[in-house]
Amino acid sequence: MKKLILLSTIITAAGIAIISSCSKDVVGRTDETPALKPANLDLNAGTWKPILLTAPTDIAVAAPIATNTPDYIAQVNEIKSFQATLTDKEKAIVKYWSAGAVLRWNEILRELVARHNLPPYQNADGTYPFPSANNPLAYPQFPFANPPYAARAYAYVSAAQYDALVSAYYYKTLYNRQAPYNADSTVNVLIPRSDLPSYPSEDAVVEGVSVELLKLLFPGDQDYIQLKAEEHKRARIIAGANVRSDMEAGEALGKAVAQKFVARARGDRAGAAAGNQALWTALDSTTRARGEIPWISQESPKRPPMLPAFGKVKTFLFDSLTAVSLVPAPPPLTASQQMKDETAEIYNIVKSPTREQTRIVHFWADGVATYTPPGHWDAIAAEDFIGKNFSEVRWARNMALLNMSLMDAAIVCWATKYKYFNPRPSQLDPGIKTTTGLPNFPSYISGHSTFSGAAAAILGRIIPERATAYDAMAQEASLSRMYGGIHYKSDCTVGLTVGKNVGAYAIQRANTDGADN
Repeated sequence: MKKLILLSTIITAAGIAIISSCSKDVVGRTDETPALKPANLDLNAGTWKPILLTAPTDIAVAAPIATNTPDYIAQVNEIKSFQATLTDKEKAIVKYWSAGAVLRWNEILRELVARHNLPPYQNADGTYPFPSANNPLAYPQFPFANPPYAARAYAYVSAAQYDALVSAYYYKTLYNRQAPYNADSTVNVLIPRSDLPSYPSEDAVVEGVSVELLKLLFPGDQDYIQLKAEEHKRARIIAGANVRSDMEAGEALGKAVAQKFVARARGDRAGAAAGNQALWTALDSTTRARGEIPWISQESPKRPPMLPAFGKVKTFLFDSLTAVSLVPAPPPLTASQQMKDETAEIYNIVKSPTREQTRIVHFWADGVATYTPPGHWDAIAAEDFIGKNFSEVRWARNMALLNMSLMDAAIVCWATKYKYFNPRPSQLDPGIKTTTGLPNFPSYISGHSTFSGAAAAILGRIIPERATAYDAMAQEASLSRMYGGIHYKSDCTVGLTVGKNVGAYAIQRANTDGADN
């Protein structure tokens, strides 16, 4: 109990903004978040190693017009005309977006994930409908943002933002056009001043790339996504941060970079991750042939397993052979004494949980209608990054490292789940009553543990002074699945190890991407 209290104290001290396990409202810093004022402009970011781009010059950005031309002066006058009639609502929009483009679009993404993290209801005949990428607006709308799909969404958006900003910073230093408030001292600037060149606009780059990826990932929400985009662009102009040509060049660059990620996403095999009846039958038959008890859905009517082919999705941080090598050794045999002991352990925990155990279960639940475990770690990271005063490009780099590790952790975890097809504790002992929802997929290994191990590893590399706290959070997230009656100890301990092994590849990339040079 002393250990649990210590873990809780560490987590509470972190000041994490989280989402309730029964709410779809994304809890964030919102309007009280301070305006982004980077401690380091990272002017060398154009030399950092991108993810899909071969070089920051893959997409050409034309030279800007000079600040003493009539066209530029007209654009500055546009800012002044907007500022002459600013409303309180417009001032609030400027304040909101001044917190940072990467932060705000990540919050929007978390909101969309929570909105779509709702499993479809069964048909009248007891079968279940599946979201279809080929018909995304039919019920159930595509995607059902369960944890693996959510991890994929976070990874694509973050990685694309990073590549787009690396390219943008290259052109910023190449052309070195000053911000409008530096070109004309009569411009009323509503954000912190900066010596960062304004062309192309870093905010417009993030907006452009995010909109294209989000429209692909959440096709039913295009009106909302576009509304946020228009709000973001207007905020930058009326704030005096950018002239219109800064914004247009940035948005065009972001959209062009996004197409490289869209092409990758269309071919990464995620569309086939749900599998089919033949695959589900084969998994059951193969497990029985080994003399093991196969996982069986505990829902009524029985629901097909979640994403049995997600383990074949294309990873970001390593190749497919490495992904296979990261799959751990088998779980304890279902008839073994170890499995009996671990099942009994879970029974004894859920029979009389402590108040602290119950709190931990709900804190880390991240179930239906939430932004999922990967989103929880994004929220933890965002809260800490705010205090570090990172530049936009460093924000993007760090979120990309985190989210690529979370997506790849999901891929290895799901490959493990469907290789062994291991039953949940409540299947082996119906006397075990879970204290949170029961996920509809095999037990070994724990997804929460795998996600958390990966996140703690890379976040500890990004903010070394917080490494101990991140490890404590990961341990508690892992324990929460035992306290909830959802996982055995071996699911959790092995899951943490696998996650840390995945996170090591993100650390390897961080050590060689040039951002710390």
